[in-house]
Amino acid sequence: MRAKKITPFLYIFPALAILLVFVYVPIILNFFWSLFQWNAYTPGMNWVGFDYYVRLFQDENFWVCLKNNTMYALISLVGQVAFGLVIAAILESQYMRSRSTFFRTLFFIPSIMSMTIIGLLFYLFYNPNVGPFNALVHMFTGMDTTNLDILGSPETAIYGVIAVSQWMWFGYMAMLLIIGIQKIPDELNEAAYIDGANQFQVFWNVTIPNIKEMILVDTIVCVVGSFKLFDEVYIMTKGGPGYSSEVLSGYIYKAAFRQDEMGYACTIAVVLFIITFLLSLLQMKVSNSGKE
Repeated sequence: MRAKKITPFLYIFPALAILLVFVYVPIILNFFWSLFQWNAYTPGMNWVGFDYYVRLFQDENFWVCLKNNTMYALISLVGQVAFGLVIAAILESQYMRSRSTFFRTLFFIPSIMSMTIIGLLFYLFYNPNVGPFNALVHMFTGMDTTNLDILGSPETAIYGVIAVSQWMWFGYMAMLLIIGIQKIPDELNEAAYIDGANQFQVFWNVTIPNIKEMILVDTIVCVVGSFKLFDEVYIMTKGGPGYSSEVLSGYIYKAAFRQDEMGYACTIAVVLFIITFLLSLLQMKVSNSGKE
């Protein structure tokens, strides 16, 4: 009898051990190390307590990074989740379902491409000397693009990076939502049409309520991913010009490996963890996930 009680724990122990070693222990150590002044090449650690946290909230660059991450998250909720939901609904509509395979593949391909390749591709695309972006803007708007440099301007650099991410990930979000839509019983849609509902009413009153959990998953993936953003910014702008397009993950990298302030980098990482953790809890609370 005792062996039967212990057996389930033996099966889950490897997973728990991996989580403990690679997730929870590093989180605790990161907070501990944020209380010390230390670097990678000098032995010894000097206790500074919460001085780095005080410094962080007085750091103008930190607030610029936080603003950029927040703006990225808000735009992504529209450009990835909302737009992805519209695309998913169109591809799964009764008019498109039989021939949607091509479009699903087309929209999904960017999300499986290397971010390095995409970053370099759009870096050249935006380049005012060799890229076609300025010529296209001039062609469709008639605007003088002589001095237009999307990634070279502090006012537009972050928007150039955000636009690339929307193009890359909206198809992935749409595929997740398509999975949810495909699980809705056909009888519900048929009953709605029999009652006189049109396509939009079916989408609003049948589709959305039945895929709330999948929309929540997309939202959490999108928001948390927005605050973990690093590759796109590093490849395309390296946070520049100045710190105008910098994000929190990039600021951690610079503090740790450019300025060799490991304790300060740990402090930024702790704040980033708290932000993403609280956002996930808030989203699950607002959506009442798991209660239905």
